[in-house]
Amino acid sequence: MSEELLSSPQFEMPKAGLPKPEPKKKRKIPNIIIATILISSIFGFLAGIVAVNYLYSDVIDYIEKLKTKFPETKIVERETVKEYIPQTSQEEAIIQVVEDVSPSVVSIIITKELPVLEEYYIQPFEGFPFEIPQYRQRFEEREIGGGTGFLISGDGMIVTNRHVVIDEDAEYTVFTNNGEKFEATVLARDPVLDLAIIDIECEGFPTVTLGDSESLQIGQTIIAIGNALGEFENTVSVGVVSGLSRTITASGGGMVEVLEDVIQTDAAINQGNSGGPLLNLKGEVIGINTAMAWGAENIGFAIPINNAKLAIEQVKTTGEIVYAFLGVCWTAVSEQIKEEFDLSVDYGALITSGKGCDYAVYPGSAAHKAGLKEGDVILEINGQQVNSDNSLGKLIIQYKPGDKVTLKILRNNKERTLQATLGERKEE
Repeated sequence: MSEELLSSPQFEMPKAGLPKPEPKKKRKIPNIIIATILISSIFGFLAGIVAVNYLYSDVIDYIEKLKTKFPETKIVERETVKEYIPQTSQEEAIIQVVEDVSPSVVSIIITKELPVLEEYYIQPFEGFPFEIPQYRQRFEEREIGGGTGFLISGDGMIVTNRHVVIDEDAEYTVFTNNGEKFEATVLARDPVLDLAIIDIECEGFPTVTLGDSESLQIGQTIIAIGNALGEFENTVSVGVVSGLSRTITASGGGMVEVLEDVIQTDAAINQGNSGGPLLNLKGEVIGINTAMAWGAENIGFAIPINNAKLAIEQVKTTGEIVYAFLGVCWTAVSEQIKEEFDLSVDYGALITSGKGCDYAVYPGSAAHKAGLKEGDVILEINGQQVNSDNSLGKLIIQYKPGDKVTLKILRNNKERTLQATLGERKEE
């Protein structure tokens, strides 16, 4: 017999020796009991409905008595991004200055034809199994540097540093703030200051406003804008005036020179910033960025704009830069110089050879014609004392060639007065 039949509930195997049980009789439920259960269920359902309605009305009445107010659903809109608002008046001024002046600041790219050695191969004769390398020289225009300048006239006159455009064999290209490109011409290189004037052919460009560098105060906030590293146009740095009337020896562009009366600042001045404007919070140019201190942090220098105004006006009117020239080599008198040369004064300019000078008094110069000699000390020029605040060079630069000046000098510890007609010092 299969497992299916053995496990089926329809079949049972009889147990041996036991009689077959009789089937049980089913009991019937009386109708009256069924009716009683049905009526009880109906009345229970109706009672439940009445109880729910009663309780609901009580809950509503209770809530009304408490005067409970449920919060209304509000839709919160996403906040829109607002324009940045400066937090201080100084910050607002800086942002405004940068916005106003940046269109007048230009980048200057220096390119030059440089020799390049090129390798090529030849077969010396037909059938030779190898090629022999040969070399030839060709010239290729390459970018060799960069600087900054700023427009001082709408027709394209630009101020920059002399060391930026010192190479007469190089070519100079100007890029404006809006990306326009212009070939530049060097109009004049200053023989005294690290200053040059270049020109591009354009019309209607925005220009800067020249301020007054004589009114500068140490601690005053200033802004520098320039083509940092010759790569990042119109880079802005902010700082303060750290010092005034500094004298430094600067090198760059193949030149070394002593710069007097320069502004010291802690605003970052990097390579490529040379020639850019140093600005006050009114947006006026108060200096021309010119040098930085190597091996130090945040020590930069700028030429005071008042020292450059004469050169700028000369180029505008005559097309060249000329300076008055006295014709002496000198050193500032200090306590040490006073003791060394047994002088009776501790101020003035001692006429002496040295410092790379060929002569103490240059032959044929205004000083030579006026009778100045080595060992004389120039004490005053037209009544202005020569001292640490007013060096001889700073005073002479205020005059024009042909001006007559009165010199008070000390010779053999005795004062005397001489007259001199200043000569002309042109671009070197």
